[in-house]
Amino acid sequence: MGVEIAVGYVFAWLVAKGRRVAGRADAEIDRGLDSGMDRLHDLVSRKLGQDSALERAREEAETGQTEISERTRRRLVDSLTDAAERDEAFAEALEKVIADLEAEAGSGSGSVSATSGGLAVGGKVDVRAEGGSVAALRMGNVTLGSSPNPRQPGSNKG
Repeated sequence: MGVEIAVGYVFAWLVAKGRRVAGRADAEIDRGLDSGMDRLHDLVSRKLGQDSALERAREEAETGQTEISERTRRRLVDSLTDAAERDEAFAEALEKVIADLEAEAGSGSGSVSATSGGLAVGGKVDVRAEGGSVAALRMGNVTLGSSPNPRQPGSNKG
């Protein structure tokens, strides 16, 4: 089941909703707040009600966090999993809304998810480096060519 995906969408909805309420929404956020995400949020909110994990996710979104904390994500996944295990109709409705969202996002053949510093890509990525350059989706420190003061083997100075 796509509970992890649902948690990501719910948090994205909360963040986007907070931005809209604060009057800072741009055209991309407005487009991202589509009817599928509204349906998912309504479904989850009706089922979980005042669940502390959902309330914590709402608080995190309201404070300006753009990613849900790992602890809150785990708690919300547990709450949704428990609700789905206890209510087959809810589980089916949740799966349908997630499938609809995935289809709308163009990734109906699979799911993509990343947490805490991860990078998820649901479509084609083309990364190229030409003419002695370096290219990557995510990259640490890179040095091209020689350093002005190269380290000598066995030396702690540089």
